[in-house]
Amino acid sequence: MALTSSAHEQARTFIAGFHGIRYQVADVNRAVAFYTERLGFALQLAQPPAFASVSLDDVHILLSGPGASGSRPMPNGQRQEPGGWNRIVLKVSDLPSCIDALKKADVRFRNEMETGPGGKQVQVEDPDGNPIELFEPARRS
Repeated sequence: MALTSSAHEQARTFIAGFHGIRYQVADVNRAVAFYTERLGFALQLAQPPAFASVSLDDVHILLSGPGASGSRPMPNGQRQEPGGWNRIVLKVSDLPSCIDALKKADVRFRNEMETGPGGKQVQVEDPDGNPIELFEPARRS
């Protein structure tokens, strides 16, 4: 369903832009080490044990520990927890070599490499079970 021009303009008056992706983590320092040492993200801000922000190009992941404001329980008592199936997707140039390197670094894999018409992908987990998809686009001849 497409938004009308006025509805789109109204939505943009509230939405200033994309800020980042929030992941719930049990240990902020451990999560920072994973993203910076295993996946090449840069540390932007660290306020352990509550919060850190890491980035890769223009993508920012907000790592919220148990004490962070972005981790507080919902009004109905439901706790925000790591894991799930929504995920970030990182583009890689040589997925088989990437898989080998991450396996040697004891990174947890959710599945084996899958191949489809759009390319190859595999899912890994950060130390708290948050999913990350590594994707190699199909080469077009």
